[in-house]
Amino acid sequence: MSAETLFADAPYLDVADPAFSLRSEPVREARRDSWFARTPYGLAVLRHKEMGELLTHKSLIQGSHAWPALNGITEGSFADWWNKSILVTEGADHWRLRKLVNPAFSPKVVKALMPEFERIATDLADGFIAKGACDFMEDFADPYAARVLCLLLGLPESEAPFILRTSATMGLALGVNFKAEAENIEAASEELGAYIAQVLADRQANPGEDILSIMVQASEDGDRLSYDELHNLALMLAFAGVDTTRNQLGLGMSMFAAHPDQWEALAADPSLDMAAATEVMRMRPTITWVSREAIEDFDYGGITIPKGTVLHLYSESAGTDPAVMGEAGFDITQKRARNYGFGGGIHHCLGNLVARNDMAVAYRVLSARMGAPSIAEGATWLADSGNTGPISLPITFSPR
Repeated sequence: MSAETLFADAPYLDVADPAFSLRSEPVREARRDSWFARTPYGLAVLRHKEMGELLTHKSLIQGSHAWPALNGITEGSFADWWNKSILVTEGADHWRLRKLVNPAFSPKVVKALMPEFERIATDLADGFIAKGACDFMEDFADPYAARVLCLLLGLPESEAPFILRTSATMGLALGVNFKAEAENIEAASEELGAYIAQVLADRQANPGEDILSIMVQASEDGDRLSYDELHNLALMLAFAGVDTTRNQLGLGMSMFAAHPDQWEALAADPSLDMAAATEVMRMRPTITWVSREAIEDFDYGGITIPKGTVLHLYSESAGTDPAVMGEAGFDITQKRARNYGFGGGIHHCLGNLVARNDMAVAYRVLSARMGAPSIAEGATWLADSGNTGPISLPITFSPR
């Protein structure tokens, strides 16, 4: 029996419909009535307290392994890679990979990258600030995310357009239109995977100081990452690093356009840059849900959750839960309870420190160069479920 029928008294949210918004009033109503709702993909967890507890619950594992199959994709390059990724690895195998990879994402490594983040952001801003207008995705968010990824992999920035195109196409797999885009996603997975194989061979022969080289050389008590593990991790870095960053930057700009006072607050106090990145992810996360799957029957929150049930923990719904966050809206000057935009538990995003800092730098550099943005006509968007963000985001502003 599916979750849709098993909990018949719970609210139902048709999140598989590309027109459905996870920020809509039906979600708010469901959150008021219940900590969970039924969806075509399993149960949705709507409140902050429950999301925090279930992210680390002993009866749950990462549920994302089921996502391709839920969309009818059970074979091919993307499914093969996804089902072997660190994202879905559990237990001792996961801890081993994480232990070997963690040094590549240490605060020391990320801090050394900050001047390069600023250089890239400034270079891109120079191209449009004087015009007082740009398509934020095309002119900043997309190339910024791709050039930062090239930096992480030790690639020349001339490779950024290729990385952007292939990773963005692979990123469609995390939206509700996965099945419709399956052919394009498969082709991009094969193309980017083959390219990463070439890059990895070069890093193994000629390691540098980039994050991929650190991963190649990582060792713990004589243990090292295998070639297949390195390839899988490098492809995950390219796939996730570009797509989530560009989408999150675009979503952040849309929030600042709706709250110009917050943009001016950042311009007046650049030390709020990390707070700005965090508040954007609380209110408008690109990763709209984090998945878990029950490995046994267990009781929680007044119900029995059967083994095999997939739970989608809604980041924005939890991040705006008035029981924890109050009724206040977007405000980068306020101290907040933790939000779960980067997940939690053993599957907390490995690259979260890179992402937080490259977004913070982008917002800080741009707020110093331009007045509060306004969204112009012609903006287009991905579906507001799964991974979301702008496709095109024309903005206007006054140069500072």
